[in-house]
Amino acid sequence: MTRTTAIRIGFLAAALTSAAGAAAQDLTITNARILDGNGSVIEQGSLIVRDGRIAEIVRGQARQTVGRAIDAGGRTVMPGFIDSHRHIIRGDGDVWLRSSAAAQFQEFLEAGFTTVVSAIDGPQLLEARRRIERGEMQGPRIFAAAFLPLSAMPLGGGGEDAARTDPSRSGRPTTPAPAIPREATIRAVENAAAAGYDYIKTLMIQTPNGPEVDTLKLIVEEGAKHGLPVITHAVSIQDTLAALEAKPAALVHTPHIGHLGDDPEAVRKIVDAGIPMSSTLSVFVPHFGEDNDPLFRDGRPFPWHTISSAGQGPVNARILWEAGLVAYGYGTDTQWPPKQSLADELRALRLVFSPRDVVTILTKHAAAAALKADELGTLEPGKLADIVIIDGKPDESSAALLDVVMTIKGGVVVFERT
Repeated sequence: MTRTTAIRIGFLAAALTSAAGAAAQDLTITNARILDGNGSVIEQGSLIVRDGRIAEIVRGQARQTVGRAIDAGGRTVMPGFIDSHRHIIRGDGDVWLRSSAAAQFQEFLEAGFTTVVSAIDGPQLLEARRRIERGEMQGPRIFAAAFLPLSAMPLGGGGEDAARTDPSRSGRPTTPAPAIPREATIRAVENAAAAGYDYIKTLMIQTPNGPEVDTLKLIVEEGAKHGLPVITHAVSIQDTLAALEAKPAALVHTPHIGHLGDDPEAVRKIVDAGIPMSSTLSVFVPHFGEDNDPLFRDGRPFPWHTISSAGQGPVNARILWEAGLVAYGYGTDTQWPPKQSLADELRALRLVFSPRDVVTILTKHAAAAALKADELGTLEPGKLADIVIIDGKPDESSAALLDVVMTIKGGVVVFERT
């Protein structure tokens, strides 16, 4: 085991168990309608938590009460929500950490999110995570990705949100991008591991005879040496297929440029790869402000030349779902407050998915997309007790997901609506 691998294991253990240690509560939740995330429904049951983990789920009343007793009042008890692709820091990182982080993290908890994957944020996020783990700040379980480029091609958006001018949509490169020296990529992976990141994120925009696939293969290989799985941004069918050649651990977007219905071979390749995918459909669904103005995720007027993705993304998602995609998990790729982002993503998901599908996408499949399905995403004995109580039946109406009355993270009640 390398030193950086040992560092990675230490960070992962801390992230997964910080809320399940000394501060964890024993709980008994009774009079609950339980959705376990695996598709089962217990219309009236009880759930017991010991030392921050789920110990038992029973039909009817629990045989005993341990710790704090919580009467769910017939409400729905389900796994905590997971956003498998989010951007957290708003504005200057130091200012955010000093003045906004605590309030923003509380918003996640109040919206039911117990786990959030940061798919590129500044180093201040790692410090915020440390404060959460030390109990100095309350917040969801945070996993963070370091960004490594696949070529020396500039990826900036010219001072604006890069999704507005994404070359995957139009004006694709016609010449190969300059390569990054192999040694520089290896060193960047080592630095990401030493800093305590959980993943490496890459962005695939394939250029003709360019270095992107080879560089991604190198990052996947080097990342494995340090316990750093690679998650890859690819938003067109062409770039998704190129990324698959390197076998990343997860795809952090639904391909929304190109119609998979016209390319059954591409569907087969994506599904057969066995790689989970994040949804992020709401990026190209207008967010409506208080004045009913349609806004993009950067808060500026919506770029209508991107609107085709609002339809193509959900269509491609359902095509992959029907073909047997291993996991399709909730992710937003936004910076709106989490409850607003949830409402926006639900609008897109409900175009092609049932309320029961959405519950799976938000929990079990989101855990798989975050590469944490062994500990999170379902209510099963032995898993971390990340739980939300909902006033309604989200498997019958997805709107109920917006009505969270209690959030429990690792056995600790972190939000309780009075």
